[in-house]
Order: sequence, then structure tokens, then C-alpha cells
Amino acid sequence: MSKGLFVTKPVQASPHVDAGEPVEGSLQGEVTLKRTLTGTQLVMLGIGAVIGAGIFVLTGHAAAAHAGPAIVLSFVLAGVACAFAGLCYAEFAAMLPVSGSAYSYSYATLGEVVAWFIGWNLVLEYLFAASTVAVGWSGYFNSLLGSFGMALPASLSTAPLNVVEGKIVYTGGLFNLPAVAIVAAISTLCYVGITQSAFVNSIIVAIKVVVILMFVAFGLQYVNPDNWVPFIPENQGPGQYGFDGIVRGAAVVFFAYIGFDAVSTAAGEAKNPQRDMPMGILGSLAICTIIYIIVSLVLTGMLPFTQLGTPKPVATALEAYPSLLWLKHVVEIGAIAGLSSVILVMLMGQPRIFYAMAQDGLLPKIFKRVHPKFQTPHVGTVIVGFVACILAGFLPIGLLGELVSMGTLLAFATVSIGVLILRRTQPNLPRPFRVPFATIICPLGAIACLYLFWQPFREHWPLMTGWTVIGFVIYFGYGYRNSKLRNQA
Repeated sequence: MSKGLFVTKPVQASPHVDAGEPVEGSLQGEVTLKRTLTGTQLVMLGIGAVIGAGIFVLTGHAAAAHAGPAIVLSFVLAGVACAFAGLCYAEFAAMLPVSGSAYSYSYATLGEVVAWFIGWNLVLEYLFAASTVAVGWSGYFNSLLGSFGMALPASLSTAPLNVVEGKIVYTGGLFNLPAVAIVAAISTLCYVGITQSAFVNSIIVAIKVVVILMFVAFGLQYVNPDNWVPFIPENQGPGQYGFDGIVRGAAVVFFAYIGFDAVSTAAGEAKNPQRDMPMGILGSLAICTIIYIIVSLVLTGMLPFTQLGTPKPVATALEAYPSLLWLKHVVEIGAIAGLSSVILVMLMGQPRIFYAMAQDGLLPKIFKRVHPKFQTPHVGTVIVGFVACILAGFLPIGLLGELVSMGTLLAFATVSIGVLILRRTQPNLPRPFRVPFATIICPLGAIACLYLFWQPFREHWPLMTGWTVIGFVIYFGYGYRNSKLRNQA
């Protein structure tokens, strides 16, 4: 049985894919998804996924509670870990241009049971992250409505359930209407087509980057260097300031980076994946890390870090300066746009991972159905959108934020290890992009991701264990018996 659990999917040399050629990768795929995405659109997808919650929600909390002004170093630490993993993703994505991201890469290197484990963790990354960000989107949207005296009542903008001291309590709300509405709208867009989704995402990315540049340009005039002293506050306990706080801050803001690998889920729809996938993954990661560092410097320079622990830290910093109140409304619009693009990329990525898993027989066939006109995994998109609406509208999603990071860190570490394994098992396989100094970069990527997983999240291990158990019940109840690879053996 153990041999069957760790059976690996044969890896074939991927044919070079020219623009418009509908080839579904090298893992014995089918001619289904439509290749329309350019390298620029892939970079935009990456920026759309990464720039959002990190700047508009998490930066202030991580600075106030954990790192202080050294939140800059937290972003550097998280960015370095992602850079190592990103190089490994780029090698895999160029070599195996398929839709399953880390799931497909694990299947080709570490075996089916590991691939399932990673695929199940990616559900945390995409589905639950989309719902979490939708709740944040709802807060900014309702705040903007309130500026015009049109704010929705709490009963229509608050989830009816919450977790207080480990117990589920009723909040008095009916459901989070804006969160449900944005998920439904974006799911409809993803249903219609990848080209339309990428076009809308490019517009959204342009809007939020302009807003961020405006904040930096005007905020620099109000930076007080005294707010950066001490740059690394003295440690006050586990995860509170000092180096320990920087590491905990890196784990918190890692949530901001979780979307960069969403670029790899679109590999099956890239015009020239051998050339464009490395560009999309590494280009978006580099741009986003630079933006995060600059914004966190300006933010902590404008206001003492202890005052930034709010759900809207950028708006909070602007509220301290009456002459910048006009910019607050612009930032709210930028936050709405930024969080919208994160939701868009997450809701694009999850159905395509389900699509890849269904292609392999590990999930029911319904998830691999492709719309005859739009050439999108439409059934999976509808199912994912429906579940995301339920989660965003009725449940306390905030609790799952760190679980999202945990699942993502495990996926990144697995991809880093997989590159080395495939280098050893199939050294002659054509690799359009190769990780430089792989014997150093790959282990460093795995170690950095596992360290960020191990240190800050110990209190969440029971929840992660429960999630894993549910996943393996599904695998042994359905996937193990219906695996195409095993049934062909």
C-alpha cells in the first residue's frame, strides 16, 4: 500500500507552447483550457494577488503587536523566503505548464499522497483566503459608504457567528451582505473567462498601484524619523518585539505573499509558459516586496507604531493629518480595488487546482468540466464561489487567517524540496528555467518556510491536524480508489 501511496506521476518533456496553441501541459493533459495570457498579464495577476491585504490590513497589526518599525525587516524575511520558493516555482512552472500549481509538482516528485496533502492545503490558501479578504473588503466598502451617510446596518455587514475565547457566539448580525456580493460578482467574472478576468485585474492593479504611490508621495512629507526610534523595540515576551517579534511579524505578513503562486495555477492558460511563467512569478514577487518595504517605512514614519493596530492602518495614519483627509477616501477606494483583485485571483486559482486533481481522478469528475464556450472550469468555479459566499457571509473567517499561512508555507517548502528530488531522479529533463545554485537555494527555501511554520503557529497545530484528518478521510474514501494513475498501473 505504501508503494501505491507514493507513486509518482510520469514527467515528460514539455513541448514548447506557441501563442494560441491549446496544449494542457506535460503531465499527459488534455486539450481543454485556452492559452491567452501574456507575460505582462501574468505579472499583473501576481501583483493583483499579493498587493492588497498586506498593505491595507495586516501591516499595521504586525507593526503594533509584533515588530514595531522593524516590520520592514519582517517583510524582508518573508520576501526572502518567498524568493527562494519563487525560484523553485519558476523552474517547475516553465517545465510543467499545468494548472495544478504545487499539487502537480508534488505529484511528479514526491508521490500521490503528498500531492493530495499539498492540494488539500491549497484549499486553505485559495478558498479560505478569498473569503477572509472578502470580509476585509466589506469593512472598507462599508466605511466608504459611511463617508456619504449610506453605511449598511451591522445586521447586514457582520457575520452572525464569532469565536470568543474558543466558543462560538451569536453576534446579532444576519449575514455580511457586501462580502457575499463581491464574491458572487467576481465568481461570475471568473465563470465568463480567463481573458476577461485578467483584463479586469489589470485595471484594478493599475488603480491600486496609483493609490499606493499617492500615499507614499504625500505621506513622505509627514514622516518623522523619531517614530523609527528604537527601530527594533526591546523584547517584551514571546512574539512581542525584538528578533522574536520580527519573526512573528514575518509569519503574520506572510499572508500578504500567499497569492504569488497563483500565477502558477494559470500556467495552463499562458501563451508561452516556458518564457512567461518565470517572468510572472519572479517579476510580481520582486515588485511587490519593494512596494511593501517602502509603504511600511512611510507608515511607521507617519505615526508611532503603537497606534497602527487598527483594521485600516493606512487610513488611520492619514486621519492624524487633517490636510490629508482627502487622501483617506482615495485610499479607501484603492483598498477596495486592491482587495477585489486578491479575491479575483484566489477565486481563479482554486477551481483550476480542483480541475487538475479531478483530471487525476482524486476528485469527482464534475470538477474537470470545462464550459464549451468560455473554456473555463465553470462547475468548479460555481461550487467554489458558492462555498466562499457561505464562509464570507456567515462564519468568523478571521480565525483561519493563520491557518491559511500555515498551509501555504507547507506547500512552498514542498516545492523547494521537489526541485532537488527531480534534479536527481531525472537530471536530463529539459528545463527552460533552472534555479541557480539549486543545492543552496532549494534547501534554504524549505528551511525558511518550515521555520516560519514551526515557530509562530504552535498554538494552531491542533486545528491544522483536524484539517489534515478531514482531507485524508476524503482521499481514502474517494481519491485512493479512483486514482487514474493507480488504476493504469
